[in-house]
Amino acid sequence: MKRIVQIIIILLISNPGLAQVISGKIIDKKGEPLPGANVFIEGSYDGASTDEEGKFSFASQLQGKQTLVVRFVGFREHRQEINMSHDSLIFNIVLRESSNQLGAVTITAGAFEASDEKKGVVMKPLDILTTAGGLGDIYGAINTLPGTQTVGEEGKIFVRGGDSYETKTFFDGMLIEQPYYSSMPDIPTRGRFSPWLFSGTVFSSGGYSAEYGQALSSALILNSEGLAEEDVSSISLMTVGLGASHTKRWENTSLSLSGGYTNLNPYFSLIKQEYEWETAPVGYEGSMVFRQKVGQEGMLKAYGSYGYGRSKLRYPGFDDAEELQSVDLIEKNTYFNTTYKGKTGKKWVTKAGFSYSDDVSDYEIDQDDLDERVKVAQVKYNMTYLDHDIYKIRFGGEFRHKKYSQIYLVDSLSHEYSTPFIDNLSAAFTELELTLGPRFAARIGGRFEYSSLLDKSNAAPRISLAFKTGEKSQISLAWGDFYQTPKDEFARFSPNLYYERATHYIANFQIMKNKRIFRIETYYKDYQNLVKFDSLYSPVPADYKNDGFGHAAGIDVFWRDESIPFLDYWLSYGYIDTKRNYLDYPVEAIPTFVSSHNARAVVKYILPKVNSLLGFTYTFASGRTYYNPNNENFLEDKTRAYHDLSFNISYLTSIWDNFTVVYFSIGNLLDRDNIFGYRYSNQPNEQGVYESFAVTPMSKRFIFLGVFISLTES
Repeated sequence: MKRIVQIIIILLISNPGLAQVISGKIIDKKGEPLPGANVFIEGSYDGASTDEEGKFSFASQLQGKQTLVVRFVGFREHRQEINMSHDSLIFNIVLRESSNQLGAVTITAGAFEASDEKKGVVMKPLDILTTAGGLGDIYGAINTLPGTQTVGEEGKIFVRGGDSYETKTFFDGMLIEQPYYSSMPDIPTRGRFSPWLFSGTVFSSGGYSAEYGQALSSALILNSEGLAEEDVSSISLMTVGLGASHTKRWENTSLSLSGGYTNLNPYFSLIKQEYEWETAPVGYEGSMVFRQKVGQEGMLKAYGSYGYGRSKLRYPGFDDAEELQSVDLIEKNTYFNTTYKGKTGKKWVTKAGFSYSDDVSDYEIDQDDLDERVKVAQVKYNMTYLDHDIYKIRFGGEFRHKKYSQIYLVDSLSHEYSTPFIDNLSAAFTELELTLGPRFAARIGGRFEYSSLLDKSNAAPRISLAFKTGEKSQISLAWGDFYQTPKDEFARFSPNLYYERATHYIANFQIMKNKRIFRIETYYKDYQNLVKFDSLYSPVPADYKNDGFGHAAGIDVFWRDESIPFLDYWLSYGYIDTKRNYLDYPVEAIPTFVSSHNARAVVKYILPKVNSLLGFTYTFASGRTYYNPNNENFLEDKTRAYHDLSFNISYLTSIWDNFTVVYFSIGNLLDRDNIFGYRYSNQPNEQGVYESFAVTPMSKRFIFLGVFISLTES
């Protein structure tokens, strides 16, 4: 929860005195205003568009020397170095017409984008924190956007008919192997990374850049912050634990250290839980964030973290749902990421990165042990040529070394099963962006991959087109192939599998005007080469094949309005028609994680007189299929519809002259008895009936209270 106080104060209460205000006017050489020009600080998400009079204004906490960039259709880009050391900066900028008069239209098919310059901000950290029901989790907040499915027992992102493993998360361009904490059966997990690490999140539900691979359905792109603004220390006191952090800022360097401790035992003793916990989740973690400015425009970033967690519960048995079995989990997560971005000469931008992760999950199920460990090292390099009005070229490559091991000790058989593997994945990508006229743009690219484990390669072409229908609106189209190696639980048994594949077809219309955005998108996904088998744990490699297939078609609608003073709200709706024949499915059927209809309403209202922000989120999802062995028709039973109304409030105050935020949230205000599905015994009882139990939330309501104190003078 680092920097929570400063960010909430600046963005929530909108007090310009607490941040640097940058304002001014953009005109042409005749003195005419240029409405809709994009003004922003390079390398950040701080910026605004000019109004009808060519005026702009925005706040920023950045410090030191920065580069102010102005871009507008038909005019040359304006770049100006500014010194962020005053309370306010005012600029009157004259743009020169571009020699080719070609406009800049943005590719948007498949990705929510916040400006014409592909800033693509779906949510800033404050959006995530203040979204009721999201509980400050990146993935919880993203699940309020169209295209996502409500799968309450998982806590992960399921996008447009895709399973959760088909969505990948990228940290400054580097693929994160394990973005979630390990989870207990039917207990929702959370993301491992704090939203305060990132200046913005880009959620692409399909048709994304060739730079991002190994994701069949979608990509969540997290772009980290630059230099810290100032020296600050903070402490967090919560109903589920506590935390502390300290940040030190020098002229061109910043270093942040943070740590946290979580213990749900006190909370579980107060709030009745549906499951019998022998050890409520406890854990600790620490992280380091280092930033170093290199030269005038280069930036070196490094991030490292380590976390440990332990929990134990009694859960209905897989063989007999009426008997409880003990499930004990210990997890350890290590992650390191370092990247560099800077200019090579005057025309090239270079990005390079290295990441390493070591994730351990040890389960003890009654007397059986299941130990899993995944180590991944990745290097990545790419270059972008920018100095041309008509085209932009990007190309690069990456290499990922993955070492997987799993040891399964079956106590009743006194036998140990070990299924390790090593996979070296090499990839190269290239992309060309063309401005074909004042209203047309195209992005043409491709990606090539080779897996040493599969001993096979793939080539994935991708194309996006855009047509500008008005000053603030456009139509976009996208098509492409997307490949992914099989999940570890399948690949460990058989190196003879092939890549799973999905082909995306996307069309959308989007209009952004007066702080409002409306977007409607239709899509079709064709799945091929999905893994299929008769028995999941068969040790015979030939039992695993790529015979699976499926499709997903639907429409997503999104509306967000920030034009009303003190009010921000968005509405999303998604309809999907999808079926699959994969895994051990005997026929093509709707997967158990899919609801045909998903709708959300998110409302946030600021009460400036009492320094507070109220938030409400309403979620609806139609019934999901579940497997009932008592029904001879496969996956034809459905749960009832899901309803949830969540609420939160953030209140700003001070404790001993230190800025403080008191945060309270509660889920399921309507006291709804939500059911996610049913689990059945593997064996029938004496009457030949398979016993079952309902999969429900851990408790009807989740209540959270936190006090976040910034140890600086108010």
